Amino acid sequence: MAAIQAKWTKVVEAEILQRSSQIVSVIDKQIYIFGGELRPREPRDNDVHLVSLGNRECPYVLINNIIPPGLSERTKAPQNRYERIQLTNPTAATLSAKPSTDQSPSPRVGTASATLNGKIYLFSGRGGTAMAPIEESGAMWEFDPSADKWSRLAPQTNPSVPAARSYHCTASDGKDIVFIHAGCPENGRLSDLWAFSVSQKTWTELAPAPDPPRGGTSIAFAGGRLYRMNGFDGKQEQGGRVDVYEPGANVWSSHEFVADGVAGPSPRSVAALLPVVVSGRDYLVTLFGERDPSSLGHQGAGKMLGDVWVFDVETKLWAKVEAQGDESPAPRGWFDADVFDAGSVVVHGGLGESNDRLGDLWTLQFF
Repeated sequence: MAAIQAKWTKVVEAEILQRSSQIVSVIDKQIYIFGGELRPREPRDNDVHLVSLGNRECPYVLINNIIPPGLSERTKAPQNRYERIQLTNPTAATLSAKPSTDQSPSPRVGTASATLNGKIYLFSGRGGTAMAPIEESGAMWEFDPSADKWSRLAPQTNPSVPAARSYHCTASDGKDIVFIHAGCPENGRLSDLWAFSVSQKTWTELAPAPDPPRGGTSIAFAGGRLYRMNGFDGKQEQGGRVDVYEPGANVWSSHEFVADGVAGPSPRSVAALLPVVVSGRDYLVTLFGERDPSSLGHQGAGKMLGDVWVFDVETKLWAKVEAQGDESPAPRGWFDADVFDAGSVVVHGGLGESNDRLGDLWTLQFF
């Protein structure tokens, strides 16, 4: 397999972005951040935080009802204030927030998102006073950035819907379907796979993935197939296998590899799996994650990884990526990432090995 090179670029770091178990979604190179926690088992907020790249406007973050020097009274929005933050490259990025409304999803952690046709979709998560899976009768949440509006999509005429859960994963087929897979219900872990038709607002239960059931796993859709790997089954981190779902046939197959950190990535959970295109070839990139869970469960940090791997979907070979440059993100898990464009990804936040919530955001460009 030809060597794949890449370079990390730190885009922004801000206190308001410090969180783990959040979602990150990219639409038209705009990076949307929602949910997560700063302290264990306490959802931080339900605002939508936006990082815009390639924007030369003054870098301010929206908080509430104070106007900083240099902004006119006409820019003031009711009950909003702007506060200057430190951007790594203020000529290239701005940070703002879209405050929650009565139509926003409730504050939550451990949810998951996918983008489809210029909108963001998320399902369930963990929240409320009991920090239990949020039961919404199978509803999917839709965020439309063009209208700055959330909509709750209740399923239509469904005999069954997926159970409420947290630390599950999502992906879309780029057409009409959002897939929901695995995660943690009130008790135990799941291996189910569901498809939500956005146009019909209906759920279809698909063939479950190979056991064991797990939380903190990752899926990605590429080349008409759904790929799954990693996760935590309640006893150990999963690895050494890429599971592949064929939507047309409704069947799974598996490709095994040596998960020794040399021939292929070591077992991990709460990581990421994303499709990228490098020199015209399709790859999956997996990066970071937790390799040894904390004895405190969700309230503590285990041993975190900081490596990056790419998987050639045609040859089924892995290659470890040694990024160029002088800086790179610290190892982490419980973060989120998304495709920024065909050949790059964005990574934000998460939990470091010192049990600290991270507020940095990076891009990784492959070439």
